[in-house]
Amino acid sequence: MSIAGNQQQTYLRLAAALRPHWRRDPAFATRLQQLLARERAFGSRDRRLYRELLYTTVRFAPWIEPLLSRDPARAAAVAAWLAAELPATRDYRQALAATLPPCPPGVAAKAAILEAPVEALLPPWLAAECPAAVAAPEIDALHRRAPLWLRLQADDAATVAADFAAHGWSARPSALRPDAWEVRSDADVTRCDAYQRGLFEVQDLGSQLILASAAIAPGGHWFDACAGAGGKTLQLARLLGPAGRVEAHDIRPAALDELAHRAQRAGLRGIVVRRSPPPADARYDGVLVDAPCSGSGTWRRAPHFKWITTPDHLARQAERQGALLAQAATWVRPGGQLIYATCSLARRENDAVVGAFLAAHPEFSVEPPAQAFGYAAAGPGLAILPARHDTDGFFVATLRRA
Repeated sequence: MSIAGNQQQTYLRLAAALRPHWRRDPAFATRLQQLLARERAFGSRDRRLYRELLYTTVRFAPWIEPLLSRDPARAAAVAAWLAAELPATRDYRQALAATLPPCPPGVAAKAAILEAPVEALLPPWLAAECPAAVAAPEIDALHRRAPLWLRLQADDAATVAADFAAHGWSARPSALRPDAWEVRSDADVTRCDAYQRGLFEVQDLGSQLILASAAIAPGGHWFDACAGAGGKTLQLARLLGPAGRVEAHDIRPAALDELAHRAQRAGLRGIVVRRSPPPADARYDGVLVDAPCSGSGTWRRAPHFKWITTPDHLARQAERQGALLAQAATWVRPGGQLIYATCSLARRENDAVVGAFLAAHPEFSVEPPAQAFGYAAAGPGLAILPARHDTDGFFVATLRRA
């Protein structure tokens, strides 16, 4: 059997192992990683190939899944055809998708060739929650592999560029923010010296734009209420400068451990990790609520969330988000800022949560974005949709206490 034939059989075997889980397991990414790690014969190139093929399969599950049952060879060919062309996938795609025409960029054009329904690629509830997402160009962006974005954490771009050049990696700065770089190579940037020295962090450009959209004054004292592993915490500390201070809290101890490690690596002494929430009488210049959400803005990287998220899930998240926002508001001093953000496309988790909060808290008002980056501000916040700047999807609202 040819190399491509062997790879096809391996892909079908892996897809069969994962198929029962991609419509029900929130931890699908971990499951996939563990499955690939168990394949001791795989090298890094093999893992890149099968990871891309399997994520493509989940992304286009309504088109590929039926073929896995009735025509596995056709399923493998379609998955190869739809997959991104990378160094790890190029030869396989040429061999498996040879009977298909060149793959066009748009979802509608792909659907026409395959005679497949476009509307099946997104859950039916999305049209009401984010109408823009179900039409071009957003639906096309949601079905493309997401790029790798970095944020320079230190004023030492030359050292990072030299390190990348030594590895043969290509990167370019964003036209929006010079400290945001798009990596143009299929690279594990965490293994380079510049990363180990804390000179940059991996952070999607859309995520970077959340804090960049607000006028955050240097030197302030902030609280990050849902800090996670600290991507925005580190960015906030850099915006505040050496005189600023960020207290960061999360309910997950492991995430806070990672945040502390990242802050130490970056040399940011202004970050204080809080293992418990602040006292009731604490007051801050600003509070960031990067709220837990459905993650619909991350479907490019985590396509399985398309299939496991339901309207009931959105409703439960919105209730939780409203409670978090109300609690965070008690820690904002008069004249201070309250920033609410999600990685969701859903109106119910975004505009509706902020609208309900404002109705119940007249002492807060919407502060227009300091920078909108070409996005149209609608309602109380800014929707950062994927297509315009090749990002994940986010929402941010900046509120000011009277």
